[in-house]
Amino acid sequence: MATVEMSEIKGKDEEPLEGDGDYESLPPHASLTIHMTAGAVAGILEHTVMYPVDSVKTRMQSLQPDPKAQYSSVYEALRRIIQTEGLLRPLRGLNITMLGAGPAHALYFACYERVKCTLSEVIQNGGNSHIANGLAGCVATVLHDAVMNPAEVVKQRMQMYNSPYRNLLDCVRTIQNTEGLAAFYRSYSTQLAMNIPFQSVHFMTYELMQERLNPHRQYHPGSHILSGAAAGAVSAAITTPLDVCKTLLNTQENVALSSMHISGHLTGMANAFRTVYRFGGMAAFFKGIQARVIYQMPSTAIAWSVYEFFKYFLTKQQMEGEAGTAGPV
Repeated sequence: MATVEMSEIKGKDEEPLEGDGDYESLPPHASLTIHMTAGAVAGILEHTVMYPVDSVKTRMQSLQPDPKAQYSSVYEALRRIIQTEGLLRPLRGLNITMLGAGPAHALYFACYERVKCTLSEVIQNGGNSHIANGLAGCVATVLHDAVMNPAEVVKQRMQMYNSPYRNLLDCVRTIQNTEGLAAFYRSYSTQLAMNIPFQSVHFMTYELMQERLNPHRQYHPGSHILSGAAAGAVSAAITTPLDVCKTLLNTQENVALSSMHISGHLTGMANAFRTVYRFGGMAAFFKGIQARVIYQMPSTAIAWSVYEFFKYFLTKQQMEGEAGTAGPV
């Protein structure tokens, strides 16, 4: 009586399910729990590893920065922040980001996988459809941003130079007491306007790169890293103008708004666009593009490589568990 080995378990196309096999087509498909777990881990690592660069990006997108917070490059910004404000200053706001990134990315990847699979069946009989990938990215973004937007508001307020908030709770309470709960979603429409094209380009680029580098869709770390980096760079560069507007809505730069004789709080994507343009013309829409691309390339590479690894690993564990439960043959 021999035990069932992983290499003997056949997929729906009768392919061996080896460690480097086509894990995405394993029967049964990876469960919702696997997608959510892998997505949560990937999201937390994506945001934490590159967080100092994200802090620099937020400052470099400031329309009217303090003279002490004007930087010519990402390296110079990090060096000056650490020297003048302390070693941990670039990590300020990381805690709220981690709290938001886990559930946001769990929904994001789980939704993407399910919608992509469903639409691909309709559009291309189960084949890889770029239209399905793009549409799935749009739907996943709506859920992701609904969870992540409040965390983004708090994070960016705490990242700014001379941020007046003592800690996370102080920031949340102050925003709620002075601006109301609506302040946490003031940039939601702009966030969606940015992230829907961002994620559509992101997913389509990733899947296109996978077709070229990994046509059999095996677990292949190198292809996931390269595809993720390319997807992050392209989508980040294209959507930088929207990210600048989102940062303005989230931070409500008092000095910049006062110089434009804008009283109260700036609301709406159209107002943000007009304000950015009035302040610096077309060039203002690309403030911080270097930091944004530098942040997104490794972040997206980390997210996809970690997600694909956990998806592969957890699915393999599930299959081995089911094979063990089935008993000897």
